[in-house]
Amino acid sequence: MSIPVAENLSTGRVVALIGSLALVVAPHAVRIPLWIALIATAVLILRAVLAWQGRGLPSPRLLVMLAIGSIVGIWLSFGMLFNRDAAVALLVLMLCLKMMELRSLRDAVVLILLGYFLVITNFLYSQTLPMALYLLGCVWLITACLVAFQYRSVAPDPRPMLRLSGLMLAQAIPLMLVFFLLFPRVQGPLWGLPQASASALSGLSDSMSPGSLSNLSLSDAVAFRVEFDSPPPKPNKLYWRGPVLWDFDGRTWRGGDAAPRVGRDIETAGTPIRYTITLEPHNMRWLFAIDLPAQRLEGALQTQDFQLLSIRPVRARQRYAMSSYLDYRYGANEPRRNLARALQLPEGFNPRARKLAADLYARSSTPDEVVQSVLALFRGQPFYYTLVPPELGRDNIDEFLFETRRGFCEHYAASFVFLMRAAGVPARIVTGYQGGVLNPIGNYLIVRQSEAHAWAEVWMGDEGWVRVDPTAAVSPMRIEAGIAGAVPAGDPLPLMVRTDSEWLKRLRFSWDAAANGWNQWVLGYTPERQMQMLQRAGFTRPNWQNLAVALMAVTSFVTAILCMLLLARLRRRVPDPVLSPWLVLQAKLTRIGLGPRPGEGPVHWSDRAATALPAEAADRLRTLADLYVRLRYGRDRVKGREVAELRRGVRALRV
Repeated sequence: MSIPVAENLSTGRVVALIGSLALVVAPHAVRIPLWIALIATAVLILRAVLAWQGRGLPSPRLLVMLAIGSIVGIWLSFGMLFNRDAAVALLVLMLCLKMMELRSLRDAVVLILLGYFLVITNFLYSQTLPMALYLLGCVWLITACLVAFQYRSVAPDPRPMLRLSGLMLAQAIPLMLVFFLLFPRVQGPLWGLPQASASALSGLSDSMSPGSLSNLSLSDAVAFRVEFDSPPPKPNKLYWRGPVLWDFDGRTWRGGDAAPRVGRDIETAGTPIRYTITLEPHNMRWLFAIDLPAQRLEGALQTQDFQLLSIRPVRARQRYAMSSYLDYRYGANEPRRNLARALQLPEGFNPRARKLAADLYARSSTPDEVVQSVLALFRGQPFYYTLVPPELGRDNIDEFLFETRRGFCEHYAASFVFLMRAAGVPARIVTGYQGGVLNPIGNYLIVRQSEAHAWAEVWMGDEGWVRVDPTAAVSPMRIEAGIAGAVPAGDPLPLMVRTDSEWLKRLRFSWDAAANGWNQWVLGYTPERQMQMLQRAGFTRPNWQNLAVALMAVTSFVTAILCMLLLARLRRRVPDPVLSPWLVLQAKLTRIGLGPRPGEGPVHWSDRAATALPAEAADRLRTLADLYVRLRYGRDRVKGREVAELRRGVRALRV
């Protein structure tokens, strides 16, 4: 059984509302279960078809059954109803089902308000600049629908509705800025909720196996951005230290413990470089700094192998100031247990690599000669740097060194450290990022996931731990010019990493500069920055009471300014072109005692006044009244020549 639409809602307005709300729902389609997305799509299409054909809507009993079934389905899909994802999925379904009840203006307003609320839920997942611009467009369209539904009798032209909607949003900007700047901040990301601990984010891992970093290098996602206080170092000095890997089980290298570093077994030379990092969320604890970090961070610890670890997983964008030494030496007094750990290898793996290491050890008298022999092997033999290395089996080190000889940085770092350990030289793997691209528009360095890198550290006795990058022996361009200048032409590269088009590079830099500004000034507007702004404004001890007073004062001032501008605009408003000549006509007849009575319409008034006028003037008056009614209340668009005809007729009327 279907129920007819009780109020005459025009097809165009209903379809426009359905389309606008579909745009709001669209970003959630990739996050909600497939069955919910399919049901939502089917319901919206069905409602548009019913509106187009002018058919009745389903009965409330059927909609109640669908709503109950939806709730049960969401509970079965998520295991609960009261977390972020389940609540958003439920809101999407309820909005679509409410669309099947759209019979009156009240229903339309409820749907529009639900649409505004659903816009906000998109920010729980993404606060990027493209998403903000997209949702601003959705708000613009929804507001235009709200304006259009206020016209109860005539279907309005959409262009004035869109202009009025845009004007309303523009008028809201001053108050929006006031509330953004002065409304008390809360700790955590703007518009966001903490990510679930199991949610996957792009970034390094605490383990490394063949192919793990090469897969990461196919991502053009930004890992972090860096602003230097002075000119940045050369690319071959930009080793961004991340997880340090000690243990090898024959296939995978894994990180060490997070024991904090005690003492300062380090010698440095020169002046440290200072910089500020804006780190994207990666759901792990590690922070990044150029080798070698020269300071400790509040809310973080420095491990015994100089890795920086946050106290909590980085689930929101984080900004921190850092300094590093480029000329250093550390680890000369490394504990014996660490050196023993840096020599451990699993038994029964890679016999050919072990034999090669034994031969190199027999021909060398110092650890440095072993290192140089392995690097000479990489330089002299046909090894290749590639993002698409062949798969390796159980003895992956043997297969790489003696068969495939094609690999990414993790292959070279892993095989180098294996050979070092097999030759009796303590060694470990350091993962992180290498290099970066300077954005000349914003004058900051962009480090993407594609710059993920692995290198080695070898213990050299009195020299301590010394960095050795075996990848540089095979592909020096990887270190000097970045990954885009190192990989073969046929290897896949992310679009944002390619450098073969100058206009594309400029476009990328411009867009990233805009995104960085959004991150720094909007998403990065933290409680600390808000307090700093209040201090600059003259508050000696800013607190929430100061914020409340400032918010009320500035809001009142801005509101008063907007009201004055609106009143001034009303005073300057151009008279109604149709009403103005009609008022002149009324004034003419009022002077001879035939003016309109209170509540008297134009037709009744003209008929009454015509009885007291000569025949020619009476006919002209009735003609002018008919023309006025048609222009004022008709469905057709007002034409300039008809308005001119009305004006000429009023002037020509003699009474």
